[in-house]
Amino acid sequence: MAPIYKIAVVQLYPKPMQIESNFSKAETFIRSAATQGAELVVLPEYHLTNWVPKDPKFLELCGQWETYLNKYRALAKECGICIVPGTIVELHRGAKNEEDKLLNVAYFIDQQGEIIGKYVKKNLWGPEREHLTSSGRDVHGVFDTPLGKVGMLICWDLAFPEAFREMISQGAKLIIIPTFWTLNDCSKFGIAHNANAEALFLDSTLTSRTFENTCAIVFANAGGPAGRGYAGLSQVVAPYVGPLTRLGTCAEGMAVVELDMALVEDAEVNYQVRADLARDDWHYDYRHGKSKEKL
Repeated sequence: MAPIYKIAVVQLYPKPMQIESNFSKAETFIRSAATQGAELVVLPEYHLTNWVPKDPKFLELCGQWETYLNKYRALAKECGICIVPGTIVELHRGAKNEEDKLLNVAYFIDQQGEIIGKYVKKNLWGPEREHLTSSGRDVHGVFDTPLGKVGMLICWDLAFPEAFREMISQGAKLIIIPTFWTLNDCSKFGIAHNANAEALFLDSTLTSRTFENTCAIVFANAGGPAGRGYAGLSQVVAPYVGPLTRLGTCAEGMAVVELDMALVEDAEVNYQVRADLARDDWHYDYRHGKSKEKL
């Protein structure tokens, strides 16, 4: 019998540069999720600082990344809950003759406070490329967790089906995606056609990915004040049913939902996507099928 997992998705408004205040709000949500029996809680991308890389104090705050990572580890152990603390932007000082690096990192912390998964954002959104360092050609990892085999992506990674294929070929059945995706990410041309184009992108793509990869998705997006472009729409999505829960506005909040992994198992029996990917004569040459020497 397939397991049922209770999952909390948090749509937090990250006030720019208010790192301690944002952590305090995140802590409140996490404690609430734990009291409701959630096994996993997921926060949005950039939830501690917002995305303000040109602020003179941004780098200083990013230098505190380890302090807050340890706070989340302690909180996970105290509350007995798995935490994906959105993403934490990490400043790594370069050695002599090397440049400093900013990494946008998602961690999976188990209920004992141990880090059992780590992912550095690979597919950077255009404006991020001036500031962040991508994980480059590193293969998307899959982690053994209390919720089975899990993969993690970050925001714009969602647009690349190859990322999902790479993870499900390794057995991932749950994909976690912390996000800072706004309605303003659309071009003026796109907005002229549909002011909610990015919302359409998110809703349609998230559901499609669960069908075409026979997986479930936890999508935690940033929320914020109305009229500032925050998209919200955080959701937990599964094949056949689409969103099991969906925060349908940009308002800050949290939803707790039970995810029955029988939806994923039955979808694979029906569509046999993973079975096809595993065939020796499968006709698509995905990167996961290449030797390490060719990567």
